[in-house]
Amino acid sequence: MYKVQQATFLSPLYHAAVALRYRVLREPLGLQYTQEQLEAEADQWHLVATDEQDQVVGVLLLQHEDDVSMKMRQVAVLPELQRQGIGRLLVDAAEQLATSRHYRKITLHARVGAIPFYESLGYIKTGDEFAEVGIPHYKMYKYVSCQD
Repeated sequence: MYKVQQATFLSPLYHAAVALRYRVLREPLGLQYTQEQLEAEADQWHLVATDEQDQVVGVLLLQHEDDVSMKMRQVAVLPELQRQGIGRLLVDAAEQLATSRHYRKITLHARVGAIPFYESLGYIKTGDEFAEVGIPHYKMYKYVSCQD
């Protein structure tokens, strides 16, 4: 069974999550993380999915966008474990975190291949295709309930 928890910035769990993000999202594109990019994550929420051995198997970042919106970014699951519900667990946890902090909307930039996954979770594609890190993306969003 997998569990989702928050990783503290610069903790061992955070570093394991960065390694997973690199392996899944950056390495296939020949990209590295810059020190500035990683330092900019200090004020973001880092959600990690771990297995029974506490190994990081998935990650998702949330970033404050404005008073009502958070941006979901850097969502990654180990390729050999994709389609086992880990991504859904991470997105559910992100939505719970957003509502607990009184945000009403989550936005994201989805790679074209990930659009069906996000649509299955209620996210809506908007606007035209654009290139990010050299590959096609679409903006997506979802309104989430705010806890009172």
